[in-house]
Amino acid sequence: MTPEPTLRDDAQVSRFVERLGGALTDAGLARLPSRVFAQLMADDDGRMTAAELTEALQVSPAAISGAVRYLQQVRMISREREKGSRRDVFVVMDDAWHDMMINHELAYLPLREAMAAGIPGVGGPSTPAGARLALSVEFLEFISAEVDGIAARWEARCAERAEQAARHTGRRA
Repeated sequence: MTPEPTLRDDAQVSRFVERLGGALTDAGLARLPSRVFAQLMADDDGRMTAAELTEALQVSPAAISGAVRYLQQVRMISREREKGSRRDVFVVMDDAWHDMMINHELAYLPLREAMAAGIPGVGGPSTPAGARLALSVEFLEFISAEVDGIAARWEARCAERAEQAARHTGRRA
């Protein structure tokens, strides 16, 4: 017996978008990019045009433009061309968190390099400021290595899950 499909509830979707958007904003992401990301996550195929996002979030096209530009820069979404059209479609991947996390070098590398370059200028690693900068560089290197390990373990887990699903599907066929 298969479960009955539940109908999409627009009011609940809207509450979800605002709740996730608020949580992302509280975590440090700007408000509108947070809401755009949440809206794309809630969309069945994770694909929406700027016009659709404008309508769904009740904001200006210019605001959407800035929000999607930021989300693309941090690799939370991508931009694709709609087939047979000149319109762009903004896409959130099913595993958006993974994609964002494995590209951590985009965020950490410039910070690491800027801090490392500052160490000589503050008197070297033996000064309090230099030691603080060196510790920060070391921490970001540590985080980068840990994220790489986490990403590898996640990829293995996803492969295992896909293999199990394939075996399960094979049994049913």
